[in-house]
Amino acid sequence: MRYQTFGRHSGLRVSEYVLGTANFGSAPTAAGLAGAKEIFRSFVAAGGTTFDVSNIYQDGEAETVLGELLGRERDDYVVITKYSGTRAAQVRPGTTGNSRKTMIRSLEESLRRLGTDYVDVFMPHFPDGVTPLPELLAAFDDLIRAGKIRYAGLSNFPAWRVAGAAVRSELSGRNPLIGIQTEYSLAERSAERELLPMAEAHGLGVVLYSPLAGGLLTGKYRRGEQGRLSARPDAEGDERRTAVLDAVLAVAEETGTGPVQVALAWLRERAARAGTSMTPIVGPRTPAHLATYLDALTVELAPHHHEKLDAASAIRLGAPYEDVSAALAHGIDGDRTLLDGPFVPVV
Repeated sequence: MRYQTFGRHSGLRVSEYVLGTANFGSAPTAAGLAGAKEIFRSFVAAGGTTFDVSNIYQDGEAETVLGELLGRERDDYVVITKYSGTRAAQVRPGTTGNSRKTMIRSLEESLRRLGTDYVDVFMPHFPDGVTPLPELLAAFDDLIRAGKIRYAGLSNFPAWRVAGAAVRSELSGRNPLIGIQTEYSLAERSAERELLPMAEAHGLGVVLYSPLAGGLLTGKYRRGEQGRLSARPDAEGDERRTAVLDAVLAVAEETGTGPVQVALAWLRERAARAGTSMTPIVGPRTPAHLATYLDALTVELAPHHHEKLDAASAIRLGAPYEDVSAALAHGIDGDRTLLDGPFVPVV
C-alpha cells in the first residue's frame, strides 16, 4: 500500500486506503468482534495505517473495539474520529452539535473509549447550522495546543464554509485545517462542482466515504442481495446511476475483474491526478470484503475504460462553470481566442 501526506498543510502520512470502522461492533448487522479483529489484522498486514471512526458508530462500540485493537502500537497508526451526533434515545440540546462544549465533551468520551490520550484528526461529523466558525476554530486550536488532537478537519461541510474556515485560520495564525471528508464515487460525483476544486486550491486533504455508493457499484442489488440501500424502492435510483452500474459491469467483464475493483481503480486514478491527497474509506463488514478491496490496489484500467466510466458517470456542473467553459471555448474577447498561445505578460 502506498502513502501520502494528508493535504499540503501537514506532514501527516496516511495510507492509500483508510479503514472505515462503522461495522466494528457486536450487533447482528456488524462485523462481530472476531470479524473486526481479522479485518484489522489483514488491513495492517497489507500496509494500512489509517482508521476512520465516529462517536456514533455502533453507539460508541466501534471506538472501543478499535482502541482495543490498536493496543500498545497505537502510535504506529493514524486515527480520525468525528463528533456532532448521538445515538441516545432522548436527545438533549447540550449533547449534540458542533459547539465548544459538545466538542470537548465528545472528545473526552472518544479518548476514553479509544484508550488513548490523543487522536490524530478530529472533525465535526456534520455542520449543525448554528455554531460560528470562529468558535470551532478556536476550540480546535485549544485542543491542539493541549495535545489532545494533532490536527483538525471538517466533515460534510459545504465548500463555502470550508473555504472561509481555511482562510480565517490562516489569517488568524491558528493551526490550519488540514482536510475534509465527503462522499465521492462513480455514482456520486457532486463533490467535483465545489468541494474538490476548493480542497485543491486550499491544500486540504480529502477523505472520501462511500466509494462503492452504499454497495450499488458492487452490483449486489441486481443480484437480489441486501445492503444499506435495500430499503429504497429502487436501489439504483435513476437512469444515470443505472448507466453507471452498466458501465462498471461492462468494464469488469472486459478486464476479467470484478465491479468492486473497477470502481476503486477508477477512484485511484482520479486521486492520482488530483492536486491534493484524496484517500477513500473502505468499510468492509467481512474479511472477504476487505480482500476484494485490497485486490483493487493492483488493478490498472486502460485509458478507454476510464473514458467509458467518465462518460457514464459525468454530472452537469451547472452555472457558472458551464458558461465559463463555453466562453473559453469560443473566445471571450470578440474574435480572438485568449488561450490559444503562450502567456505574454502585459507591461
